[in-house]
Amino acid sequence: MATSRQEAFRNSAADAPLVSVVVVNHNRAELLEGCLRSLLQQTYPKLEIWVVDNGSEDQSLQVLQSLGEPCLHWIALRENRGFAAANNLAFERARGDYVALLNNDAEADPGWITALMEAIVDSPSVGMCASKILFAGSRIIDKAGHLIYPDGQNRGRGTGERDRGQFDSLEEALLPDGCAALYRRQLLDEVGGFDPEFFAYADDADLGLRARWMGWGCLYIPSALVHHRHSSTSGRFSARKIYWVERNRYWLAVKNLPLSWLLASPFLTAYRWMLNFGAAMRGKGAAGSFRRQESLGRLALTVVKALLEGLAGTGRMWRKRRQLRRTRRLSDRQFKRLLRRFKISARDLALREYEGKFHAEAQWRSGEAQN
Repeated sequence: MATSRQEAFRNSAADAPLVSVVVVNHNRAELLEGCLRSLLQQTYPKLEIWVVDNGSEDQSLQVLQSLGEPCLHWIALRENRGFAAANNLAFERARGDYVALLNNDAEADPGWITALMEAIVDSPSVGMCASKILFAGSRIIDKAGHLIYPDGQNRGRGTGERDRGQFDSLEEALLPDGCAALYRRQLLDEVGGFDPEFFAYADDADLGLRARWMGWGCLYIPSALVHHRHSSTSGRFSARKIYWVERNRYWLAVKNLPLSWLLASPFLTAYRWMLNFGAAMRGKGAAGSFRRQESLGRLALTVVKALLEGLAGTGRMWRKRRQLRRTRRLSDRQFKRLLRRFKISARDLALREYEGKFHAEAQWRSGEAQN
């Protein structure tokens, strides 16, 4: 049953906390309009929307101008500064006590913000909320919260599974995906927002883990529903995406993992890469898809390049690690216990990540998907 406070913000904009929704965009005008219209149709009564355009060369700015809504604001950058830095710019200007993120290639159901706010508003220890994210045009799950492998690689819970109600319980999550998330302003101020060095990918996991070290909780809200056209900006299996994922995974590990896990991570990463190599040879998983689209040699070169740049940044990440450990509220034992509860296996990472997801995309593109 909703509390009187929840009933108040359902029915009165005057009593509702302001929620600032941030959308980062780069050359996706055809998707941006649908994303923004889904936000303008939200049932929550008190929103402001901030779009940060990362130097788009298409019609994105014209889309923003054509909508002409007083709650819609934008920042037009001359160059692509990446997802992390763009969000931080919006955080500086946003006025809400709560900040939601929505990808430009996602559309939210009308009750998305209301569902998130009902869960967080009377739970002061909860600093962030995860949404149920489905692959657009299907009942295939993209993410229902996040899971993590002990070398820092992370993936959405339930990725590729058909939604049969298996993730329909409001429950704790490790951290939200930046595609569709809600954060308390207090959390963002305390942990310092995103790390702009990450540019894109794993930046949301890094933020979530730093918040976890500081003692903040996370809830998964199954009624907060979002439909996502996965990797529309970077490309599904692009070398650039794999480079960022692997480099940033290493940086996340250096910054956030307990020392015993960090020391073991090279061996765990080698095992994960071995499984990915086998998957690529059999045409399975993300590695197999990349091999069909590009080549196994290019995949190997991309991973080596990512690792070399990751190693070059070790000193900077170690200094950030030391700063985090000076202010953390959880012990190593508590943090390890938390990570074990949301652990994913290397086999699942290698073989299951993309199984159902792109079959759903093919259906959606052909107009045959069944909702």
